[in-house]
Amino acid sequence: MLSVTLLSLIVGACAAVAVNGIDQGHGVGVRVPTSNSPVSDVVIPVNAGDRITAQFHRTSAGYTGPDPSDPIDPTNKGPILAYLAEVPSATQSTVTGLKWFKIGQIGYNATTGQWGSDVLFVNGGNATFTVPTCIASGQYLFRAEAIALQAATSYPGAQFYMSCAQISVTGSSSPKTPATVSFPGAYTPTSPGIVTSLFGLSSYTPPGPAVFTC
Repeated sequence: MLSVTLLSLIVGACAAVAVNGIDQGHGVGVRVPTSNSPVSDVVIPVNAGDRITAQFHRTSAGYTGPDPSDPIDPTNKGPILAYLAEVPSATQSTVTGLKWFKIGQIGYNATTGQWGSDVLFVNGGNATFTVPTCIASGQYLFRAEAIALQAATSYPGAQFYMSCAQISVTGSSSPKTPATVSFPGAYTPTSPGIVTSLFGLSSYTPPGPAVFTC
């Protein structure tokens, strides 16, 4: 099973992709968060059902050695989310009006007290999601998003960090049409999970739609 790694940044404006552990180079095939425009005519092949690993680091250089705040400052608490949006061409320069559906999320575990960000820290910056087997074959943007909630007791306070990778999905079976949302628009100041206190939580609902399942 193909494993794709996306480097997404908590601080910085560069991203990189590795395929089966082979580094493709910083900015190759990945949209830089500050401009959200394509950086190279490269699309990463992915089979339906493959696992995509979003890898977060504190700087644009990725892991540069021991750092207590890498891959993420441990005081940053919040969920990790993943979306897909189908596009005619993953390298197209116009990206407005995209329709996104959520393929995975790591929220808050009230039993362990762990947030998605804690899982990210323990796993060296890695958060893994599965491409649904029942989506149509075609080209997509993969959006990995971390939301920091340590200052989210009032609005605005939640901090959003995201990057997109350009992928081509094949091998789908019995395609279904997922419900979609738009960015901006999917989140509002009153959406669940946007205004949140980290203290005394018994449960937490990440913002956005439910995770699409086959």
